[in-house]
Amino acid sequence: MHEMSLVESLVALVEQESRRQAFSRVRVVRLQVGVLGHAEPDALRFCFDAIARGTVAQGARLEIDLRAAEGWCRACRRGARLEDRFDDCELCGGPMRMTAGDELRLTELEVD
Repeated sequence: MHEMSLVESLVALVEQESRRQAFSRVRVVRLQVGVLGHAEPDALRFCFDAIARGTVAQGARLEIDLRAAEGWCRACRRGARLEDRFDDCELCGGPMRMTAGDELRLTELEVD
């Protein structure tokens, strides 16, 4: 389960920010997770509660915003939603370049 190491890195980042910005408690951690990424939201939530114990993020709520997958067709120069990482363009059949949908990004912290 690689989500454990992802959440360990996330909590380390939150701890680093708490030292940099001098806050003592995190109430909400917001993540943006791409639907075609390799991080399972339920596993992230499960790991977060365990990893956050004893840190400024203990008791914080983890909110996950799922980001739709999008791509760009170089041939017909249009964007479209992707259902799969390697979808072809619906209009011309050309290969699509994924532009969104595989990210894992810390977007916001609510702190005290």
